[in-house]
Amino acid sequence: MGEYWWSARHACLQLVGLDFGPDPLPDAAPEAFRLLRPWIHQGWEMVLLAAELLRSDGPLLRHGAKAFSVDYHLRCQQALDAWGWQPGQLQEALEQVRRSALEADRLNWLARHRPFPGVIERLRGLHDEGFDLVVLTTKGAEFTAELLKCFQLAPHGLYGHESGSKTEVLLRLAAERPLRGFVEDRRVTLETVLATPGLSSLPCYLASWGYLKPEDSRALPMGIRLLEPEALAAPLASWP
Repeated sequence: MGEYWWSARHACLQLVGLDFGPDPLPDAAPEAFRLLRPWIHQGWEMVLLAAELLRSDGPLLRHGAKAFSVDYHLRCQQALDAWGWQPGQLQEALEQVRRSALEADRLNWLARHRPFPGVIERLRGLHDEGFDLVVLTTKGAEFTAELLKCFQLAPHGLYGHESGSKTEVLLRLAAERPLRGFVEDRRVTLETVLATPGLSSLPCYLASWGYLKPEDSRALPMGIRLLEPEALAAPLASWP
């Protein structure tokens, strides 16, 4: 969460300039940003939410994060219209902040990332079980590569947002080799995967330790299994 807010805050302030004063956003992630993190899909949305925390007449400050989440996509579109921005513009601002941070102080930028307990060690062990790790992320590949190197992970493949949607990437991978499973913390992404011809039989796992919405782990549809840390630690061959 720390790096998400740090980068989103800096990108936002660069876009709005000094119109809201010299330092209008707090250093620590505001509660509204934390609460809305499970709804965020693309990085540009983080920048937009940071900006909405400056807009006193906007729905986020007027009605709160819970109300904003009810019509999240509509609210984001309305916010884009209000600011006169495009998603690509915000994504580029975010990636430029990250790029500059890596160039200026790589170690400090990496230190803002806190992996979930036990996950890195478990991923390192996949190779010993005869499985390849492939990373699909909505983060830019260049930044993810830096993180993987920092955590001493060398995946068989890495696909950032530049490679297309996760469904598109999975279809390409499935055409090349058998896929043992797909772990993700966005339920809607898993549902999209299972609804895609060619991927409907792919074992899908919802990571319980991720940024889940309050209702995400309830009444999961057939084909999606909730993956708890205890199950993650077990040999992959024993996963449900």
